[in-house]
Amino acid sequence: MPRHPERPVAIRRAASTPVRVLSGAAICAALVLTGCSGFGPSATPSASSPTAIATATGSPSGTPTPTATPAPTLHPDGSARDNLPLFASVVAAVWASPNRVSGRAYVDALVAAGFDKAAMQVTNDTTTVGNPAESIQFSVRWGDQCLVGQVGPATGDPVAVVLPGLAEGECLVGQTRPIDW
Repeated sequence: MPRHPERPVAIRRAASTPVRVLSGAAICAALVLTGCSGFGPSATPSASSPTAIATATGSPSGTPTPTATPAPTLHPDGSARDNLPLFASVVAAVWASPNRVSGRAYVDALVAAGFDKAAMQVTNDTTTVGNPAESIQFSVRWGDQCLVGQVGPATGDPVAVVLPGLAEGECLVGQTRPIDW
């Protein structure tokens, strides 16, 4: 038996539509206001976000002046996730340099930043016929996790992520080149 036998189905649906629209609008407004208020998940930068965030501080004249977030640093007692911002910033710096397609450049820059060379792996930056590789991967083993980077013409923007380590104690699958320099 229909709930409102005196009204056709189309009218019953139309009568409830404004309530649905208003409810949806109220939810959207609440979400927008939550995002703007500085409360909720968007207020805290993600630990995996490698980008620096500029903040504004007041100057003596009352005009906000931007200040940069401190440069990422190595956290020897921290987790792989704690060290991802530094790893990502090194990857981005090398990618912006003329040595952007040299695996050795990434290894050397990561060592200069304090990462352990003995815990690293890198893939070849040339193919078996001598052409530049479409993608280069490199990693740093950090406990049972890995900081992994990938760059190259086929990759687009550089990638820096934390992944679980492999059971064999390595991070990259497949053939890597010796880091013997």
